[in-house]
Amino acid sequence: MHAFTPVPTTLEAALALIAQQRAELDRLHVAHEAWMRAVAHDLRAPLRHVVSFAPLLKESVEELAAAAPQAGYAAEDAREFAATMEQSARKMSAMLDGLAHISRTARTALHLEVLNWSALVQAAVQPLQAQHPQVQWVLPAQPVWVMADADSLRSAMQALLDNAVKFSATQPQPQVCVDAQPLAAGGWRLTVQDNGVGFDASRAQGLGELFQRMHREGEFAGVGCGLALVHTVAQRHGARWEVQSQVQAGCTVHLDWPAAV
Repeated sequence: MHAFTPVPTTLEAALALIAQQRAELDRLHVAHEAWMRAVAHDLRAPLRHVVSFAPLLKESVEELAAAAPQAGYAAEDAREFAATMEQSARKMSAMLDGLAHISRTARTALHLEVLNWSALVQAAVQPLQAQHPQVQWVLPAQPVWVMADADSLRSAMQALLDNAVKFSATQPQPQVCVDAQPLAAGGWRLTVQDNGVGFDASRAQGLGELFQRMHREGEFAGVGCGLALVHTVAQRHGARWEVQSQVQAGCTVHLDWPAAV
């Protein structure tokens, strides 16, 4: 049970309470930093061992199978077990990378500035165009000025563009459209739309939470961190986001970004 904190009745008491709460926040921040260091570094050592020794285990199995052909079925099982171990370790490493990235984004101080969102998108799309020449792009032509932390906004847009390419690249004529429309209350509705495989929107209640996926692992790569990152960036900037999708009818992500002031 939490202790009741009395309401301060004097300026001195209010300032003392603020100082106490700031000290508590600093303590929590230090504890969080220590926890993230453990996640980012300490947990990787056993993972590296699993990833490193899995190929050696497969080599040993091959040697044993060659020496004892009658153990063929057992050797085949051992190969599958070693492959599963290695695959799972690599997946966990990717999950730790995503968790660390989102945690850094959530706690790093924002450096707000007026940015040309259109230019930021153009720069992010260039390497994707080289990697996926089959994808057709529709990009904003006019400058769109927003107030944002450059690194955070760049990470969020990169996550949205990567998802759009990933889920549309297998279509006969993949297309990604990036657009911005002014909001009546000020600000911009930033949109990334693809014509990819989409997903069942009725299953999207947890979308934006860490490690949430709308597709089976064998269908598409990834560990479910992209939209969690977008959610974190939007929340820190006072922006709103939503996703619209249907199976085999593409996906549209809207970011309602506050006006640059």
